Amino acid sequence: MLTDQQKVDVRRHCGFPVFGQFNSTSPSTFGYRYYTQYLILEYRMNNLASDEEITLINVYLANCNNLESAIPTASSNLDTQQAAVWYHNQREVADRYDLYKLWCRRLAEFMGVKAPGAMINGMAVVV
Repeated sequence: MLTDQQKVDVRRHCGFPVFGQFNSTSPSTFGYRYYTQYLILEYRMNNLASDEEITLINVYLANCNNLESAIPTASSNLDTQQAAVWYHNQREVADRYDLYKLWCRRLAEFMGVKAPGAMINGMAVVV
């Protein structure tokens, strides 16, 4: 069974908002809990087979957490263009972010949900 923190990480990496305390607000205040994709994610997190849970924790969460934490550390090189034979990759932060988002999309696909950002990008806007 996933820990509460692991569930928070899955939601966060998949692009879903915070869940909050279940009994602290009325359903109308946080209606996102009742969106289909959110419910699918919650159901799947609570009903994973043991092999699926191991894969989720050891592959997807491990990679997403590591890649996410590597983005801020890339900023330590932003003030150095060149040091001896080493040259700074001008796209390092963007490359790290893109790789992180790739793994987030893979996590959402593994969980069988469409991330909120993916749903918005796929909608037609009518004015």
